[in-house]
Amino acid sequence: MSQPSKVILIAVTLMLAFACFADAALACPNCKDAMAGDPAHSNMVIGYFWSILFMMSMPFLVFSVVAAYFYYEVRRARTRQAAEAAAVSPNASTSPEISLQS
Repeated sequence: MSQPSKVILIAVTLMLAFACFADAALACPNCKDAMAGDPAHSNMVIGYFWSILFMMSMPFLVFSVVAAYFYYEVRRARTRQAAEAAAVSPNASTSPEISLQS
């Protein structure tokens, strides 16, 4: 068995183990049940809801910001390269080919 397939097998096994024991990983059942039915703790439950929602949105926000930054940099490089090509030869096409430099 190759090394990548061993890693994938281990990862899948761990995910299945976590899925099987997910019920045991819940918070204190007494606290959870007490807060769910008590109107005095409703603000705390709403706070937990919003904090979980906020934490779940952070990876998507960070990925979007990084992707937007790279998109902006690529567009800026293309504009700069087009301006350099136009300065060198005015008869060149308006959309030059971009070659990757190694």
